[in-house]
Amino acid sequence: MGTGALNRRSAMIATAGLLLSCSGFARAHEIVPERGLRFGLTPVFLTSDLELLGRLQAYLQRTMGVPVSLITRRTYQEITALLVSRQLDAAWICGYPFVAHRRDLQLVAVPLWRGKPLYQSYLIVDRDRPAEGLMDLRGDIHAFSDPDSNSGFLVTRAALAEHGLRPDTFFGRTFYTYGHRNVIRAVASGLAASGSVDGYVYDVVAELEPSLTVSTRILHASEPLGFPPIAAPRVPVDAGRLTALTDALLRMGEDPEGRAALRMLRLDGFAAEDVSLFDGIAAKAALVAASG
Repeated sequence: MGTGALNRRSAMIATAGLLLSCSGFARAHEIVPERGLRFGLTPVFLTSDLELLGRLQAYLQRTMGVPVSLITRRTYQEITALLVSRQLDAAWICGYPFVAHRRDLQLVAVPLWRGKPLYQSYLIVDRDRPAEGLMDLRGDIHAFSDPDSNSGFLVTRAALAEHGLRPDTFFGRTFYTYGHRNVIRAVASGLAASGSVDGYVYDVVAELEPSLTVSTRILHASEPLGFPPIAAPRVPVDAGRLTALTDALLRMGEDPEGRAALRMLRLDGFAAEDVSLFDGIAAKAALVAASG
């Protein structure tokens, strides 16, 4: 077996280990007391940081005055299904499933990143690759984060649809990493020649783990789109708990413990926003649906 094959295998093992370790420690936060809040998290959240999860849980419990369980799942589909079926009080989801299930969900709050409730999708490639745009990636092995991700799938899928193209015919092969960090890992290690990734996650990882992004570069950044929101079932599981959660999120920046969690997330706070913030994502979803 050559050195390249060994490196690829090592990277695959490391990625699998990351997924398993995140899943294992996250389950420890899922003991659900009676009358407690069940708050769901998806891979858009930087769940590999145990201290961060602990701070978030402690802040919500103290400010809301009820036990809080953080429920994590590997895919967007799993956490969205729990939310739509009212098995969760609320969840931090992606804008794509939010617009897809808009009739069943309500908007609770939207994170503020760099002062705005917006983020971008990035196309990333090897740092030394001379590509200039999406069309230069034809035939690539391309990494997506999740089929229900806006930044990690929909944006690129819609961009191809504008040219009458589809991922399965444009790219040589595609695969899902089920985590934005894992898209970065795949491109950095050479498992993928290019990838679609959440720009917020990429920029935070570039700051906190520059060794992970140093061998990659941003080929293209999308237009600003609605940041992954906190959503709740249209008919609340418990109206009182949902009101308390909303207040805790909107006032997070006023509390020392809340500010500490926000600093770890590199967020400025949470804001109440109108659902029209996600019209751009809805338009991309409609374009993809119409393209077949």
